[in-house]
Amino acid sequence: MSAILQTDVSYALVILRLGLAVTFIAHGAQHVFGWFGGRGPADTIENWNKKHGVPVPVGILALFIELGGGLSMLFGFLVRPAALGLAAFMFMAMKQSHWQNGFFLNQGPGKGPGIEFCLALFTMSVALLVGGAGVLSIDGLLSR
Repeated sequence: MSAILQTDVSYALVILRLGLAVTFIAHGAQHVFGWFGGRGPADTIENWNKKHGVPVPVGILALFIELGGGLSMLFGFLVRPAALGLAAFMFMAMKQSHWQNGFFLNQGPGKGPGIEFCLALFTMSVALLVGGAGVLSIDGLLSR
């Protein structure tokens, strides 16, 4: 358990963690609750299934990873397992729905977003997987 909770004493990791938290909580709220112009869970899962071939149970798991991972980042609790889930989520997003569109977010008319944004979130997640939650975290308190 200490390997999961242990963290580098770093404020940089806190900044990274909070940036990731805001992003995943906002996107998770779109998908899970339909907030901020989102589709809600039924439409999101149906879209992922029809457009990208994501099985429904995997779509449900992805919703939990997205919103739960964001909340985990916010509080700095179980950051390493959450970061692993978020990294896997972003890897699959790049592979399933963005890779064919190239790198950049804005590819021009008729093309969807490329991997640029997902790659940034993936690398942030991997950094937290390696470094842990940083100071000002529940993980840091529990590992002492």
